[in-house]
Amino acid sequence: MHPQTYTLKNGLQVIFIDTKIFPTLTTLLLVGAGSRYENEKNNGIAHFFEHMAFKGSKKYPNSFAISSTVEGLGGVFNAFTSKDHTGYWIKATNEHFITAIDVLSDMIQTPKLLTEEIEREKGVIKEEINMYEDMPQRKVGEIFETLLYKGSPLGFDIAGTKKTVQSFNRLAFTNYINSLYHPNNIVLVVAGGLTGGKDAPLGRLYNIIENKFGNWQSGEKPSFVKIKESQTRPQMLVKYKKTEQTHFSLGFRTFSFNDERKYAMNLLSTILGGGMSSRLFIQVRERRGLCYYISSGGEFYHDCGNFVTQAGVTNNLDKIKEAIKTIMDEHNKIKTGNIKKEELLKAKEMIKGRLMLSMEDSMNIASFFGTKKILQNKIETPEEIIKKIEAVTVDEIAALAKDIFTPKRLNFAMIGPFESKDFHGLLTD
Repeated sequence: MHPQTYTLKNGLQVIFIDTKIFPTLTTLLLVGAGSRYENEKNNGIAHFFEHMAFKGSKKYPNSFAISSTVEGLGGVFNAFTSKDHTGYWIKATNEHFITAIDVLSDMIQTPKLLTEEIEREKGVIKEEINMYEDMPQRKVGEIFETLLYKGSPLGFDIAGTKKTVQSFNRLAFTNYINSLYHPNNIVLVVAGGLTGGKDAPLGRLYNIIENKFGNWQSGEKPSFVKIKESQTRPQMLVKYKKTEQTHFSLGFRTFSFNDERKYAMNLLSTILGGGMSSRLFIQVRERRGLCYYISSGGEFYHDCGNFVTQAGVTNNLDKIKEAIKTIMDEHNKIKTGNIKKEELLKAKEMIKGRLMLSMEDSMNIASFFGTKKILQNKIETPEEIIKKIEAVTVDEIAALAKDIFTPKRLNFAMIGPFESKDFHGLLTD
């Protein structure tokens, strides 16, 4: 799998990845824009504009025109907003690439942003916010990062608040677009069976893209407020809510995606909580019956990161404390180098296998290459990542655990029918 990259004169970067399989394509447009580029007044506007892009454009005047065009091709489409990038994608057969790229380019470059559509969508997004409030398994991850990055846009909810959402008007959106939606802040990825059909040579696809995006004017590269970490002791945030199950995130501050230790951290999270054979799944769920789900993972940003274990535990204070203690005990075992060679080998094979299996889907391929390009301005193949994973040793994992699993990096967020005082002293015992 060898991606080919090109850059238009206006700075828009294009990546082609030929899977040489089915004559279908995922076209993914990624923008270096997200909630960490916002402030307290316009928090949620990145996510709101993602919605508005589907509400009509110059050539496709309303949401029905867009949806019926794509679905009339047999295609599927959607979008997403994260803290540091936003994506819009269409998956369709090769023969309909011209239409797919036409829809994407028109949505992003000439959105209508009609006032009546903005007002109508406010209600939709408020209900989306309500929906997330009723999903503690998701919400606890958000308040965990609110705890870590309090006072910074990186700690904001991506959807914003009902108050900020209600305040947005057409001018707010045009100002937002003018500050971030520039071709030199965009990566366009086309992944799939590029040579799977006679009508899809790369030169032809590139010319189509250049025709649709070539006249778009470039702008200044955006910036964001960088994180200044100064934590010196454990932090806790408990949100009282009457739930049937208590959900918590227990984690530590780590490092950015530019740190080469991220490969060791991937293995560390796999050993601890990466699947049904992981240590935490066995110890917390299988042997003690304290939870239904538990998993570990890492989150990386330009300037910071975190390692977190999340679980949904029975609403019993003693059992919640037992689950937390069990998790901390397993962290401490890793710090001492208590990792068997066969355990490390299994973790490596698991990461390798899951990565390669994900490459069966052109959307995953487009996201894999496009995300690295928009965030790090680099291309890295699955084979290169696997090679770096294979090189990680037990000693490197133990050294990493010893460095990050410390009280001054520890953070705990929870949603359930409890108060902070119920956990007094737990994180320092």
